[in-house]
Amino acid sequence: MKRKIAGLLSACTMLTFSAGSALADYDLRILHTNDVHDRVESVTKYNNTCEPEDDAAGKCFGGYARLATAIRDNRAMGGNVLVLDGGDQFQGSLYYSTYKGELTAELMAMAGYDAMTIGNHEFDDGPEVLAAFIKASKIPVLSANVKPLGGSGLEGFIKPDSIIEVGGEKIGLIGITTEETPDISSPGDHVAVTDSEMALRYSVARLRLKGINKIIVMSHSGSYKDFELAKTVSGIDVIVGGHDNQLFSNTNEKANYPYPVVETAPDGKPVLVVQAYAYSRYLGALEVTFDDDGVAKAWSGEPITLDASIKPAEDVLAKIAKVSGAVDKVRTLEVGSFTAPADGSRETCRAMECSMGSLIADAMLWKAGEGYQIAIQNGGGIRASIDEGTVTMGEVLTVLPFQNALATFKLSGADVVASLEHGVSMVAEGKGQFPQVSGLKFDLDLNAPVGSRVSNVMVNENGSFAPIDARKTYGVVSNDFMRNGGDGYALFRDKATDVYDFGPNLEQAVADYIGMNSPLSPMTHDRIKIK
Repeated sequence: MKRKIAGLLSACTMLTFSAGSALADYDLRILHTNDVHDRVESVTKYNNTCEPEDDAAGKCFGGYARLATAIRDNRAMGGNVLVLDGGDQFQGSLYYSTYKGELTAELMAMAGYDAMTIGNHEFDDGPEVLAAFIKASKIPVLSANVKPLGGSGLEGFIKPDSIIEVGGEKIGLIGITTEETPDISSPGDHVAVTDSEMALRYSVARLRLKGINKIIVMSHSGSYKDFELAKTVSGIDVIVGGHDNQLFSNTNEKANYPYPVVETAPDGKPVLVVQAYAYSRYLGALEVTFDDDGVAKAWSGEPITLDASIKPAEDVLAKIAKVSGAVDKVRTLEVGSFTAPADGSRETCRAMECSMGSLIADAMLWKAGEGYQIAIQNGGGIRASIDEGTVTMGEVLTVLPFQNALATFKLSGADVVASLEHGVSMVAEGKGQFPQVSGLKFDLDLNAPVGSRVSNVMVNENGSFAPIDARKTYGVVSNDFMRNGGDGYALFRDKATDVYDFGPNLEQAVADYIGMNSPLSPMTHDRIKIK
């Protein structure tokens, strides 16, 4: 979906304010991130941890040290600067698994953030971990629609909104969190997540009554929801978004939307909506000129790509080096044991059922829980085997190095079968799309005509297999790469409904499954019968 481009300014020129601003005007530079997902170290173009030699060769992006440099450089240029985060700082690397929110709070302080909202992943380890993070944070952590109840441990920690002074002007900040949080994370029974629009209206009214005429919302709700809120709630000037990991840009051909998207509020005033992809790859940078009434009258900007041209901050690198030893210990952490080897070889997993593939698919289906019948994992995402004996987290990460998240969705039986047909269509070429499955089984005849190689597809429902119903809708779990069309799974992208792409990381789900079932005997289960 493409929208009208409101302003076009290159990353290098956008940092200069217009010399024609009137005396009563107020210029503000809003720097922002979202969905960093604990990418403490720099990442590859696939968003997994970058090896030191690749980083030295200039092949990597992001990481907290680069992010800190970019923020500091912007502040050093002068002017009014505000640094915000759209939520989901938690979950995504071994640094989070090791330190939970403790390290995140320190790094955010070093980078120079001013405020953040709560994302759904901030609840992944329950409200107690979030409470400790907020206690350690030196900035407001906001959400207007997260309501801690008695016994949550969060009472008194979460504010709906806040007022910050920048350059002599008071700016209202509001946070909102996706209403899906109870279904996709672990806030517990003592945390309510209420209607975001109503909560937003209350906060806007409260800030307006205090005389605040410039209001920025940090929204971890998804761009689709942000566009709706911008058009239905008056009094908002800017929405810094997150949750669906969208790139807003005027120069990147892969962008989902222009930067910013401009909506019109019910009162006729413009609302600027921005987002900056994810995983610390970009630092959003929006320039806004407000008139004396607090109405945005001019704007421009473009996300800054945090590539090798930005030198990582030495003090942040030193901090990361200091804590990396404990992460290395986690990499050697024993997660369980095997009584037999798990075959994850390229030759097997891209051509037939492999024991590692079946194990991974079983773990995916287990983690997805009730309501999901089918798991499909691409064989190309399986990168190694694991021998009999003790299994370490490092070995699991070697098998699954891409830091993919679990993705859940609904798909018709006809589209499931068509996707399996696609998955088996390039076995001769050794392509990675070959499906490793759980919850279903099928016959495969590679000599049959294209489109009829898969037959006798059966789905396990309530403990017994039944023929797949082309007209029925099934719950499917896969990984976010495939769900977004990776390896050619276009039907996952185009026909899926009730989609959620940002579940737990796949490698953690597999590690948890191994631990729960150890000693585990990896094996194949005749799920793919080759004729």
